[in-house]
Amino acid sequence: MKTYDWIVVGGGLTGAALGYELVRQGFSVLMVEQDATLANATRYSYGGIAYWAGTSELTRLLCQEGIARHCQLSEELDTDTQFRELDLVLTIAADRNPQRVAADYNHFTIPPRLLSVQDACELEPLLNPEAIAGVLTVPHGHIHPEKTIQGYCQAFCRGGGELQIDRVVELLRKGDRIQGVKTTDRTFHGANTVVCAGGLSRALLKASGISVRLYFTHAELIATPKVDLTLRTLVMPADTQRFQIEDQASKAELDPLWDEPGHEPVPPILDAGAIQFRDGRLYIGQISRVLTDPNARVDPAASAAAIRTQVGKVLPALEQLPGSWHHCLVAFSNNSVATVGALGGVEGGYVFSGFTSPWVFVPPLAKRFANWVAGQEDKIIPQLSPASWR
Repeated sequence: MKTYDWIVVGGGLTGAALGYELVRQGFSVLMVEQDATLANATRYSYGGIAYWAGTSELTRLLCQEGIARHCQLSEELDTDTQFRELDLVLTIAADRNPQRVAADYNHFTIPPRLLSVQDACELEPLLNPEAIAGVLTVPHGHIHPEKTIQGYCQAFCRGGGELQIDRVVELLRKGDRIQGVKTTDRTFHGANTVVCAGGLSRALLKASGISVRLYFTHAELIATPKVDLTLRTLVMPADTQRFQIEDQASKAELDPLWDEPGHEPVPPILDAGAIQFRDGRLYIGQISRVLTDPNARVDPAASAAAIRTQVGKVLPALEQLPGSWHHCLVAFSNNSVATVGALGGVEGGYVFSGFTSPWVFVPPLAKRFANWVAGQEDKIIPQLSPASWR
């Protein structure tokens, strides 16, 4: 019976990055991912790296480490992640006071600059000047999500890691120890198991009798094929509602609802935005729904129509573009950063999930986690432990 040093559950950004870093430390690692072709939050991510958005000593340090990691990742992974810097444009609704909105961003490491409507439209010509009172802008990192994950996985395998396409149905628990995982038809044994399963992490842990304050939204967007028009910037609303609903939905008094399907603790929101990748494709979105059932059904046609209408107000040229509706689960934590570390009450069990800004936080924290389990002291990992945020 083969026993791996580490089993990584999930092969999206969190699992791929962590698996790669664990292999670099010399561990024998098995990564188990349920989809041969990713259909998760990584695939449908905008790929933005908000390295400017640190607000505390912890997040400022992670932002600094995150952007430094991306600057060297293409060379290290021997793949083109398509890393670049572009202008982030945060639109301010026409009925809002631009100065007041700008003041809300003063506490960030790099506060965005306020632009007039005229200057905003020069920066992003596709903007509708009638729909905005101005914009905030700041340099923003960007990568191609799928190419980056492909690079991580290829480097993981080159380093000796093993990748298994299968669905983990439960953790293999014997008393107070996690000894591996059970998939749909096999059992894998590991000295340590780390759950990196995104929006499915909470349910997987709960099935093994482990309660962790992890949550998820149902995110919906429209993906277009390559189009002729050019969106120069990454466009999002300055009053982004996603972080507000994550804060509301993760309150302790609502936690029992998350262990039962059929609840909607917080109403859905729509943050109208868009990003164009280097190959000419666009992601247009997005709706975020707080539904406690990971398999909950939504109405694709109604959602797509709502996205087109709202995005069309700000970026009229995008409203009628051809494109298909997509859906995924997006994990988040109750600390606005991530849930990382050893699971309480069991040995050999860990979690690495619930990242609020995954593309900036995951690469440095994956490296820190791997160094930490290899014996190096770390001051950040304990702050993100599941036991620290109960």
